[in-house]
Amino acid sequence: MPQMETGKAFEYSILKEFKEKLDKLTNVEIVVNDALHTAKQCFKTLSKEEQGRYLLTASFAVNFLMDIEPRLSNDVGVNDVLQLEILTDYQGQLGDVRDILVIRLLQKWEIGVSAKNNHKAVKHSRLSNDIDFGEKWLGIKCSETYFNEICSIFSPLKKIKIKSNSTKKWTTLPNKEEDIYVPVLNAFKKELTRIYKIAPSKVASSLIEYLVGNKDFYKVIKGNNQVEIQAYNLHGTLNLSFKDIEPKFRTPKINLPDKIVDISFKTNSKTTLIVTFNNDWKLSFRIHNASSRIEPSLKFDINLLKAPNCLFTNTLSVSHGV
Repeated sequence: MPQMETGKAFEYSILKEFKEKLDKLTNVEIVVNDALHTAKQCFKTLSKEEQGRYLLTASFAVNFLMDIEPRLSNDVGVNDVLQLEILTDYQGQLGDVRDILVIRLLQKWEIGVSAKNNHKAVKHSRLSNDIDFGEKWLGIKCSETYFNEICSIFSPLKKIKIKSNSTKKWTTLPNKEEDIYVPVLNAFKKELTRIYKIAPSKVASSLIEYLVGNKDFYKVIKGNNQVEIQAYNLHGTLNLSFKDIEPKFRTPKINLPDKIVDISFKTNSKTTLIVTFNNDWKLSFRIHNASSRIEPSLKFDINLLKAPNCLFTNTLSVSHGV
């Protein structure tokens, strides 16, 4: 089952466990939308045994979240409805990486969960002739120089695609890394450096917010026999008490960076740039062709290599029985 579908199935498992556990304690309502139907269908394609494993893992995570988020199970009255919603992928394109949203409108309170099945990547973003990554990610337009530079790399690829009627494969290019990946990464590096100089503090923090998440959230990563919960408390909205009920654990607020310290190629790599920030943040940008057939765009697989030590992380062992 593809990564995306297993991820959606895990989202549904978490939603289902939230509903089941909180129904007994407060007034819960599920927002019905297309994203919910998609996630439910992905869950249904799993075998009964897999469904059980997913739900058990989700159960461990939800129990823990209820311990550190007292507002999940505590309301101010019968009208204080807890809404559960699976968000559309479109939100992710806007920098909101949360998959599941839990809202109490009456308390003006919400938390979000990013559900991951066996992977820790933060974002998959594309580069092409007509994608202005500066404007999309950071609110500062890319320069004409940048577009001229990448057009000289991507335009020949477009011609190959048209000429071969979209049949020619990347494997037919003998020096793909040298001829395409390295020049594209160099153009990206130069342009990111230029944009950074315009507004250093804004660009450093915005880059982390766009790629890691611009809203506070919990990342729940499902492993084989464990589940890892990370608290991205970037703006201090997670882990709030409810009246005199305190969370059982504290998830500290994390400082965003305000400087990019270095942008350079990973040692002995032609496909990956490492961006190092202050405040203990570090990202890797690995570029690759998303499709086996040649097309005039490339995809980034972006991973968080380092986060501040105060990033709250808790790993729970999940026992599936005999």
